[in-house]
Parts: sequence; C-alpha cells; structure tokens
Amino acid sequence: MTLEQRLRSMRKTMRDMFGIARLRAGQEDIIRSVLERRDTLATMPTGAGKSLCYQLPALHLDGTTLVVSPLIALMKDQADKLLAAGIECTLVNSTLREREEREALQRILDGRSGIVFVTPERLSQPAFMKVLRAGGTQSVGLIVVDEAHCVSQWGHDFRPAFLGIAGAVKALGQPPVLALTATATQPVLDDVTRSLGLRDPRIVRTGTLRENLRYRVVQVSVGGGKDGGERAAQAKREQLREVIASNAGSGIIYTATVRDAEGIHAWLAQAGESVALYHGKLTPSARDAAQDAFMSGSARLMVATNAFGMGIDKADIRFVVHYQMPGSLDAYYQETGRAGRDGEPADCVLLFDLNDRRIQQFFLAGRYPSVELAQRLYDTLAGRCKETGARATFVELKDALPDVGRGKLEVALNMLVDARIVARDRQRRYRLRARDGARDSAHEAVAKAAGQFEARSVRDKETLQQMIDYAQSGQCRWRVILAYYGDTPSMRRCGVCDNCLSPPQIAPVERSITVGDASIDAEVANGASKPQPWSPGDAVRVPRFGSGEVALVSGEQVAIVFPDGRTRTFMASYVRAARRPV
Repeated sequence: MTLEQRLRSMRKTMRDMFGIARLRAGQEDIIRSVLERRDTLATMPTGAGKSLCYQLPALHLDGTTLVVSPLIALMKDQADKLLAAGIECTLVNSTLREREEREALQRILDGRSGIVFVTPERLSQPAFMKVLRAGGTQSVGLIVVDEAHCVSQWGHDFRPAFLGIAGAVKALGQPPVLALTATATQPVLDDVTRSLGLRDPRIVRTGTLRENLRYRVVQVSVGGGKDGGERAAQAKREQLREVIASNAGSGIIYTATVRDAEGIHAWLAQAGESVALYHGKLTPSARDAAQDAFMSGSARLMVATNAFGMGIDKADIRFVVHYQMPGSLDAYYQETGRAGRDGEPADCVLLFDLNDRRIQQFFLAGRYPSVELAQRLYDTLAGRCKETGARATFVELKDALPDVGRGKLEVALNMLVDARIVARDRQRRYRLRARDGARDSAHEAVAKAAGQFEARSVRDKETLQQMIDYAQSGQCRWRVILAYYGDTPSMRRCGVCDNCLSPPQIAPVERSITVGDASIDAEVANGASKPQPWSPGDAVRVPRFGSGEVALVSGEQVAIVFPDGRTRTFMASYVRAARRPV
C-alpha cells in the first residue's frame, strides 16, 4: 500500500472510529512522517491532540505500536478510551495482578494487541524484552515515547529510566521512533535526539501560544529581617485567598516543598475550602484518592508539589497558582499549561518572592552525581566483577551502595556507559570495559566523564535566572515565554497578561524595601542615600550588578536594562545614580 493510500484509509478510520472530521495543525505532518517510517520529534502544546498522532498510524502499520509513558494513570486513561472505541490495546505496568500480567503478555505474544502501553521501567526488564522479541525483530512496528522531555537531563522532569529506551530500540531492530512532548527548548530537543538515538529525525513544532491563558505575577518580596519570611508567607496567603475567591472553577496550587503543600492544604481546609493534597511522600492509595477527588470535582482545589499534574486530562481547570517559583520556565509553562484545556479563559498566577530562589538552589545542589560517586561506582563494579567473575546487575550495585538514590545511580551508570567505561548487555548487566593502564588512569577517565555535569549545573543556574527574569520583567508575559522557546511572537502584546493590562507606570518611591541580599544590604546600611523617584532613561547602578538604564518604574520597583541586554527588576531602595554615564 502506498503512502497516499494509507493516508486515505487513515482518514476514514479517523471519521468512523474517532469521530474526527479533520486533523489539527501539525497532526498530519507528524502522521505522514510516521507512515514514512521516519524518526520524528514533535512538540505540541497541551490539548493539541498528541495521542491521535500515534493512535491513527498504529491502526495502519504492520507490527505492534509500543507506547512508553511515565504515567500509569495516563496510560490507563488512554487505554480505556481506545477500548471504548473498539481498538485492542494492552497495559503492562506494576498495577497488574499476576494473572492479569500473564494474560497481557500472552496477548502480546499472540499479536492480538496493536497498541501496548508500558512504563520505561518495565521496558528495561529483560523478561519483558524477551516477550517483545519473541515475534522477531520486526514485531514492533513503532515506538512512541510520550512526555519525551523526561529523557533529557537538561529538562525539568528528567526520569533516569528513560535513558534505557535507546538500547531497547536497538534490541527491537531499530523501528521508527515518535517522540512527543508539549514543550521543549532547543537544548532539550537536542538532548532528546541524542539520548533516544534518533536518526535524522523530522522535527515538527506546532507553536507554544495558548491565547486563553492569562499570566500574572504578584510581587510579594517584603525584604529580609527576622520576620521577612513570615511576612512574605502572610502576603502570599492574602493573594492566594483573593485568587480563589475570584475564580468559581477548580484550581491547582503548586508549592515547591512538601512542608508548604501540607501547610497550605491545612490552612485552606480550615477555611472551609474543598481541597485535596498531593505529593510524593503520600502513600499510593492516598495519592490516588486525592487525584480522584479533584478529577471528579468533589475537591475544587488541589494543593500539590510538582509530583502532580503530568498527563492530567481535566479540561475545566480555571486557575493555577504557584506559591513559589519553580526552577525553570520549562517547568512553569508545563504546570500552568494544565489550566484552560477546554479553551476557555484561565488564570496563571505566580506569587513571586525573590528569596524563594534559595529553595531551587538547594534542589539544584544535589541534582547530579558527583565525581566521588562515579568513582565509588567504578570501584564497586570492579570489585563485584572480580569477585564473581561475571557481570553485575543494577540491583546488586544498588545493594552495594545503599546510601545512593536509585535515580542518581541510574544516571551515574548511564554516564559511564556513554563514556565507554562500562558496558551493558541486553539483560541490563554491567561490566567494566577492558582498558589500558593503571587504576589511576581509569579514575581519571571516570572524573572526566563526571565533569560533563558541571556544564549541566551551570545551565541549571541559568534557567533558574531566566525564571527570575520572567517574574521581574515588565514585558508582555507571553512574549517572554515565546522568546524562551524560540518562537517568533506574532504580536507585540498578548493583551491579557498583567503587564499588558496594567503596564508599569512612572511613579515616585516613598519607602524602601529590602530583599535580603547581603552584599546589597551592606551598602544600604553603610549610609546610602534614601530612595528617590526614577524616570525611564536615567543612568543608574545597582551594587553587585553594575550600571544600566532605567526602563520602567512601577511603585517601589525599578526595571533596569544592563549592557548585556538583560532586564532585571529591583526594589528602588537599592538603585543608585550612576557615578558616570552608562
């Protein structure tokens, strides 16, 4: 059957089985690429119909379509919808009972399931790979990687288990791969391409703009001092109360920590709000109950950490509030994108306190394996292989390094595999590769491989600063987001964000507020002059940041453009007249 014949047949299936008259922007390009058996990497905003891009081709391709998804709840939702449409599919994940799993594997062996949903963790198990290969290397006709940004160590939702997908693709005879994600910057796309081993992939980007989302930043920085944190928390709760009261629909409140999630949940429950709580330290049953309550509408509000939300298909979420800033604009856009999936207006509000950056700095400090850990892993693997004369499994290595988290160990192992210091076979057993030279030279190679994470750490700090720049910017919020993703804005102003609706105005400053930066506080304390009104075009300087030019003045905040082109916003009490022209 020719490509055009497949497309005609596919359009009939689309109408008859899915009840869809026409494809949305980008969908046909993706489907055509898949039918041409090309590796494809597609970014589509939330609600743009990513699932259809593999469901339709799956019904017109030879072999099984294997869908790798990080979320069991999302897999079940998609499988239920396919079964309701009369399309055979199978789930293989940790929720299955022993009998259910045997039946699922038998359906795969018999070729009775055109679509198989699986987690990356299950895909890494040799026994499951054996089932997939039982029909020959051509038995899998397409591999779909949903939420593909999870494979990128540059990304905000990195899942180490995704790093094993490339090896599975090779073991299954290199079928075409379709990688799907809602959003990704160019570094993340490059990393996804490399990590999945995509071959000359077709890149399809359908745009980032969602005109129904109204972005707003509420500045709640109230300065340092012993009670600064308490006053900031009080200001945030007052703003949160206003957002909840002004929106009749359901909403999500994201916090950066479990402690804050529990505190806000208790506060809202005590105030009589219908609210659920979700974070990674709850039991699976408690998380499921919270999600069910929110999805069904019995709980209007969900207070959660970033453990909640990916793949949540609730169309009528009217607002998303971030109680603290996330670590990147990627994370922020992904999380706010859960609002307004029905196309109706929805509010995305960030309660911004500059001091919250310390929370994200703490998270960043422990994100990557150290050189010391990499060398410990090398020595442990060398010892295990020498003792047994065989290869070591991941479980054996984890048992030998009980103080190392599973995620960090997976990252460190994949790093050594990529550096060709360690070899991994199809059964996911590990051994050291033969090397010339002494143990010291091997440790030098390990240290060099681990050094790559220094660049990632620098990049993480830059992405955090970009999040701060967004919060402090006087520009249209959508223009900042579109520029971050490399999209060319089609408009000068979105007309719905806070900066478009209420552009920063020139205003005199009457009192000072500090943000707790020790280097700046010191200069203020050492006799610096009282705050004064500024006007756009004034040449000014800020301790530690240098000289620049005033762009906008709004109340107690002054936006300053620096020679590097960046715009930063400061409390006016920190701004000084330039000692010399800029």
